[in-house]
Amino acid sequence: MTQTISYLSHLTCPECGIHLNAGEIHGFCASCQSPLVARYSLDDLRLVLDPSQISCRPRGIWRWAELLPVIDPAFRFTLGEGDTPLLPANHLGKRYGIQNLLIKDESFNPTASFKARGLVMAVAKGCELGVKHFIIPTAGNAGSALAAYAARAGVQASVYMPKDAPRPNQAEVEIFGAGLVLVDGLISDAAKAANQARQGNAMFDVSTFKEPYRLEGKKTMGLELAEDFQWSLPDVIIYPTGGGTGLVGMWKAFEELEKLGWIGSQRPRMVSVQSTGCAPIVKAFHAGSQRAEFWENAHTIASGLRVPGAFADRLILQALHQSEGTAVAVTDEQILSAQKEMAEREGIFAAPEGAATLAALPILLDQQFIQPHDRVVLFNTGSGIKYL
Repeated sequence: MTQTISYLSHLTCPECGIHLNAGEIHGFCASCQSPLVARYSLDDLRLVLDPSQISCRPRGIWRWAELLPVIDPAFRFTLGEGDTPLLPANHLGKRYGIQNLLIKDESFNPTASFKARGLVMAVAKGCELGVKHFIIPTAGNAGSALAAYAARAGVQASVYMPKDAPRPNQAEVEIFGAGLVLVDGLISDAAKAANQARQGNAMFDVSTFKEPYRLEGKKTMGLELAEDFQWSLPDVIIYPTGGGTGLVGMWKAFEELEKLGWIGSQRPRMVSVQSTGCAPIVKAFHAGSQRAEFWENAHTIASGLRVPGAFADRLILQALHQSEGTAVAVTDEQILSAQKEMAEREGIFAAPEGAATLAALPILLDQQFIQPHDRVVLFNTGSGIKYL
């Protein structure tokens, strides 16, 4: 594609407001224990770019390059991620009495999950800044994606994963040539082991929100949605929430698009869906808390939702409150039932995390949070095949 210029300006901490040089390697704000966020020169960009230019470019995540952090086009690695289909769910819509129900199917991404969006960006920017070895704790799919993009970039990756993570994820990490370490316990235990391994070694941690750039890859889901809705936005987005990068990323995308003048101030009501076996965000939201407590004894068949402590809990909760959204927990039984229903009625074999969004739908209807005329988007974040 035609070479485009990134309008990346700096990094900032949303808590203390400190500005940091985006040309240097940074993790998170040590003072605030907060994620860092990439900012762009949007006032300059709006003078030279309009939506029609984006839409005319070859498909893929990098057609949004001005709003992405990689400066040198040589580091814009790709395996074909992005531009996943937004599919009308007519049969499910009729079943639940919703006139405009759609599914954003992220299983079309490389390694069959939405994690490709975030990890391509983390690896690309990390490599541009000189990183040669990446390390990640993961529930499964993020490790697969890191391993794939590290192979694509010709760098090393070490993946720390719970022993009971889905076997396809383990196999992918191994076939891509990354180092796989299996850990007793949850993703939080894998994070402890990865942190210990990193001490004294030149490894860059790409844990969820522990660096600024996975967020930038995930925000492209929001950019694509705005384009899909002809530079408008849906009324409701139902999103499965573990670490919450996608939810926060889409919220950031909408803010940037409004500053560019491409959309107005209307926002979707954001819905965070978790499992009853691990629902720290749901508990905190309904308690009116700004922080989520660590969830003890987390358990669910949806491994991506088994995140007992989200590092970006403040940002997730802020997006829910600012959007006048909500948070819902569903059981594993409801997830399995919804997975079967989505497959039978729409031909989509969703990951358990994606099926959780459909499981939440009747709850939201009973609460009258969703009305029949609302334009509702469910996010299927990956393929159910990865969980066999």
